[in-house]
Amino acid sequence: MAIREGNREQMQMLPPSIEQYIPEDAPVRVYDAFVDYLNLEELGIKVEPNKEGNPCYHPRTMLKLLIYAYSYGIRSSRKIERETHYNLSFIWLMGGLKPDHKTIAEFRRKYKEALHKALSQCVRLCAGLDMIAGNIFFVDGSKIRGNAGIKNSWTEKKAQQAIERAEKRIEEILKEAEELDAAEEGQPSLVSVTTQLTKSLSRKQKVSQILEELQASGKKNLNTVDPECTTINSVQGTGAGYTVEVTVDDQYGLIVSADAVSANNDLGQFTPQIEQAEANLGKAPQIAVADSGFADTNDLAKIDEREIQVIVPSQRIVSNRQIGEFDKENFQYDKARDCYICPQGQELHFQRLVNQGITKEYGVLDKKTCLECQCYGRCTTARNGRKVTRLVAEEVRERLEQEYAREENQIIYKRRQLRIELVFGHMKRNLGVRSFLLRGLAGARAEISLLAICFNIRRMMTILGREGLIQKLKEVLQRASASVFSLNNLLANIFSGQKQPCHGHFRYLPAFVS
Repeated sequence: MAIREGNREQMQMLPPSIEQYIPEDAPVRVYDAFVDYLNLEELGIKVEPNKEGNPCYHPRTMLKLLIYAYSYGIRSSRKIERETHYNLSFIWLMGGLKPDHKTIAEFRRKYKEALHKALSQCVRLCAGLDMIAGNIFFVDGSKIRGNAGIKNSWTEKKAQQAIERAEKRIEEILKEAEELDAAEEGQPSLVSVTTQLTKSLSRKQKVSQILEELQASGKKNLNTVDPECTTINSVQGTGAGYTVEVTVDDQYGLIVSADAVSANNDLGQFTPQIEQAEANLGKAPQIAVADSGFADTNDLAKIDEREIQVIVPSQRIVSNRQIGEFDKENFQYDKARDCYICPQGQELHFQRLVNQGITKEYGVLDKKTCLECQCYGRCTTARNGRKVTRLVAEEVRERLEQEYAREENQIIYKRRQLRIELVFGHMKRNLGVRSFLLRGLAGARAEISLLAICFNIRRMMTILGREGLIQKLKEVLQRASASVFSLNNLLANIFSGQKQPCHGHFRYLPAFVS
């Protein structure tokens, strides 16, 4: 069989310009056109070409580099620098510029908030291209580790134990020192004893300071490397990180909002994420969907009050547990009298509010009622009798459970997994994102926003095709240029003294005008 062999000495005619290195339908051209669409001033990035000092890289060029690199899972600043030297698509995108890794890292660190805001402009672009309908939103969360180790996370118990060990060690060192002094009287003291004592005292002081900060913050744990992260429990085990919340539109599965929160679960995140998605899109959804991890009735009620249909299963629906003879479900609630009636016909009346006022507790008026009951021991073993709790918003939960059980809503709920799990699968599996590189909540939000932008661009390329999406982006930029040109002519005529007809009021410039 014939063998093909390469020849490194073969002379070739390379294209005369960098522009010809990349074909017209190359994916990098899509990212180039997308960043040209972004309004840097709205992102909080100022471009000052006349500023004194050494020339700097244009922020738009650096933004193109970051978004394109993240879209292929290249997030390390050193790896991005390497691509600008050896990867033709990066060379074309940068126009031959080769910023070093320190410049790349500094730009990403300096413009965290701008990177987070860029997602909202991406969402508006998708909506302008009729890629986001905004009728049904799916919300879900996933855990991603931060740039900090779990060994640096402290709880009050861990800190107190460390202080106790340090104090015990200090006592041992002092006792050893006294014994040595007695045995070697008249000789110089050993330096090693002093060194060990200094280390133990320093350790105790450091841990005591951590304990004070932990108590002052009111948090359950504090990480000394990244104070804003929390302890998360995931399939990969326990670590320090953030919970990433993503809201996806139902039409094509494009991301409407992405956020990172310092929490170990999704409880209480439904309303903030829906409101953030609404702010990005400028439109409220008709239906909001999430899994049982978001089943906080008081949180869901805030969206329900706005006449947005909520499809979220409660924990008791998902658990599918068998109802026991004396479970709460077998107690009848009398709404008129605000009391429960147990299977034996005894009444449990309201006693107090618990769980910070969100839950009502019911019990028997006389504990002898339960102690003398034939079911005592099976129904309850409490000395004060049986207790039953009920949410203040229990009626809301019951109504939401009925909404979830409807057949048409079940069809919508089944689409949730199809739409939103694709996002986390792409980020974690395809791009290999298992942890954040930037520390702090702002850094985590900046990175997840970059990843969300990359997902939307990839998704639009899949649906519209690369050439189709490039053409649409060019049309958007042409319309933006035409609007700016018309406005500039109008302003020039006004300042020159010429009268121009004016119909209506001036409106804000579009988002893509830079």
